[in-house]
Amino acid sequence: MARKKQEDAPKGAAAWMSTFSDLMNLLLCFFVLLFSMSTVEEEKFQEIAASLAASFSIMSGGATAVGDGMLISNGVSELNELSEFYTDIGMNEITEDATESDEWEEVKKQKVEASESMADEIQKEVDSQNIGEEVGVEFDSQGVTLTLKGGFLFDSGSASLKPEAVPLLDKIAVILTKYNERIIEIEGHTDNVPIANSHFADNMELSSVRALSVARYLIADKGFDPYYIKYSGRGEYVPIASNDTVEGRRLNRRVEIKVYNEYSN
Repeated sequence: MARKKQEDAPKGAAAWMSTFSDLMNLLLCFFVLLFSMSTVEEEKFQEIAASLAASFSIMSGGATAVGDGMLISNGVSELNELSEFYTDIGMNEITEDATESDEWEEVKKQKVEASESMADEIQKEVDSQNIGEEVGVEFDSQGVTLTLKGGFLFDSGSASLKPEAVPLLDKIAVILTKYNERIIEIEGHTDNVPIANSHFADNMELSSVRALSVARYLIADKGFDPYYIKYSGRGEYVPIASNDTVEGRRLNRRVEIKVYNEYSN
């Protein structure tokens, strides 16, 4: 069978030529518009500006140039004020930080001075009671710490107060009576030698019960308010000397009684 002959293409211009012609017309109009804008007279520009000002309030009435417009001039003014505002904020923050730092330093100074005054008073009492060999006195910004030798208070591995420790605690109680409405914190400490009896699981437990024994004595026998008494056991974890020597271990076995000053109470 003979192939069917294709029909001839319709006569006339190609379709893309119409699109191209429209594009050229648009470009021509665009360049004409640009040319007309580039040659606009100053008087007509001012009329357009005034018209815009009346319609949109972009510029003040009667303004003759964008630089004179309220929007721009106010914007520049507000930007300057904004810059000054943030500068003031920065300066205020620096001033406030400096003030807070000064206030903190002043409070810290007052706390140290209060603790030092307490330490002087307590040291005089310790000396007058002739217990300076058994009791050390130190102070920091929170208060005054009295350090009692553990070997003088307890037998090895025991949390029961030794009979000879009672007179010492009586004298300590007399000193602390002046501060019986301050927080008094009692901490027990040991060396790092493992506990070797059935009464305590470890040094942490031993030190806790020793601190409790001293706290109970002050409360039950000396009438201190339990509201102000705190106690804890620190075990071997806060040494003040090396546990590698006999003397170091002896120093680490201790009970500390801390009296807080009025700023830390």
